[in-house]
Amino acid sequence: MVHSAPQQSALAPAAVFDWLDEAADLRAAAGLTRTLRSRPADDPVLDLASNDYLGLVHHPAVTGAAAEAALRWGGGSTGSRLVTGTTALHTELEDELAAFCGFEAALVFSSGYAANLAALTALTDPDTVIVSDAYNHASLIDGCRLSRSDVRRAPHSDPAAVREILAERTHRRALVVSDSVFSVDGNAAPLREHSAAAREFGAALLVDDAHGLGVLGPGGSGALAAAGLAGEPDTVATVTLSKSLGSQGGAVLGPRRVIRHLTETARTFIFDTGLAPAAVGAALGALRLLRAEPERAERARYVARTLADRLRAEGLHASEPDAAVVSVRAPGPEAAVRWAADCRTAGLAVGCFRPPSVPDGISRLRLTARGDLTDTQIAEAVRVIAATAP
Repeated sequence: MVHSAPQQSALAPAAVFDWLDEAADLRAAAGLTRTLRSRPADDPVLDLASNDYLGLVHHPAVTGAAAEAALRWGGGSTGSRLVTGTTALHTELEDELAAFCGFEAALVFSSGYAANLAALTALTDPDTVIVSDAYNHASLIDGCRLSRSDVRRAPHSDPAAVREILAERTHRRALVVSDSVFSVDGNAAPLREHSAAAREFGAALLVDDAHGLGVLGPGGSGALAAAGLAGEPDTVATVTLSKSLGSQGGAVLGPRRVIRHLTETARTFIFDTGLAPAAVGAALGALRLLRAEPERAERARYVARTLADRLRAEGLHASEPDAAVVSVRAPGPEAAVRWAADCRTAGLAVGCFRPPSVPDGISRLRLTARGDLTDTQIAEAVRVIAATAP
């Protein structure tokens, strides 16, 4: 007996997206409404909300390099990097970034998100098991979903659990995936232990160092350099150019054969327009500035520790920072939104993290410990956050 599909009554064109309104109402009821807010170029608030860890976004060496690149190469890269979109500037950035971070080679993408998707989809297949930290960034999670691999979710920063999953594997290949510094609380992953577990079972290690580059390691060369893993033959890193380097874009760093493979197979590289020259120039300018002034990395870590210590002294629940991120717990999502709004009214911009952006379901204020903050600005930020606390 053949069963026909149930007949659906036709919706009026105006009703096709009515379900979106229902979904928006549910988000509003849960305190999860999100809105865009334009900011002026000369916004007077003290900014602890951005990812500008070293305070380089407006540095003349960075903006000047961006302007020079745009004037020389144009407003866009003109196409896919395999067709027309690779300039000599892209190659300079890749060579200098790889050398700075201690890897054989690098490949620049239009965003850190695209870099993570590329690494996870091009370095895996259906005969691969991916062991992914439970608190990994959304771009890593999406890359795992697109990889066609068997994805196993490991408890947060638990090398023993990673080892157990790898010990049970029946797949030909395995990949351990983790952020280096987790963006919610700013805590660092146990990279040496993850590497040891991966090597014990012949797995590769992929680390998203978005929040480590420019802050951790010698002169800001990253968390993998700090862990002694940079340049290892079984280790790949992804980074973003939009945080410490004050620009936009991302990159994958690793053995030369890994970069060759990504160039020939990664869909977010082959079919995407190359990163705009201005962004490439800005990142290169910031990288050269960091190499000339390595003390900027230590300053960012100092600001983070100082913020956390002083907020705890005010009775607030602030995280212990391993890099340049400090979070302060809020009673709930609506309280976090109000707290962030009250801070802005008082002249301080802070991040507001709520579910589903936080893997543990706890709402927070997220503070960027910018390396260019003065002691006076640090004191003012602590005062405002404490005074407006729910």
